[in-house]
Amino acid sequence: ATRSRALVAEVRAAGFAGTLAGTRKTTPGFRLVEKYGMLVGGADAHRMDLSAMVMLKDNHVWSRGSIADAVRAAKAVAGFSVKVEVEVQSEAEADEAIAAGADVVMLDNFTGEGVRVAARSLKERWRGKRQFLLEVSGGLKAGNVAPYVCEDVDIISTSSIHQGVPHVDFSLKIEH
Repeated sequence: ATRSRALVAEVRAAGFAGTLAGTRKTTPGFRLVEKYGMLVGGADAHRMDLSAMVMLKDNHVWSRGSIADAVRAAKAVAGFSVKVEVEVQSEAEADEAIAAGADVVMLDNFTGEGVRVAARSLKERWRGKRQFLLEVSGGLKAGNVAPYVCEDVDIISTSSIHQGVPHVDFSLKIEH
């Protein structure tokens, strides 16, 4: 919760009005506790588990042959109530995902400048044609996240708010 609160404060100070989210990469057996810490700290839990949203990564796209085919297959299986997110490495891949009907497009491992340019371009190009959310991810943490903040980004996701967080050392002594 402490690290979540600090990173939320940092992105807000940089002007971010969107959602800061943790990732699903939690400590085995501690997912609920770590997700609760994110929420208490003001961050979003993103996906609680694999069933919460379909996330298509490069291996899923490769297995289907294209982003468009992967999105269509995911939507056919997931139904209308489950969102489909596509992780992309370029603006061209983002366009393909949006055209195919992805609900969320994750710009993964872009530079800060690359995010600002791609996000603005994508939002302008697709305005009035498709609704989608833009997410930014990839090595973001306290001290390096500000360059990724822009009004065209809806979600910033990071595992830094729950991975490697030091635990509070406390004890209870009973005296009689």
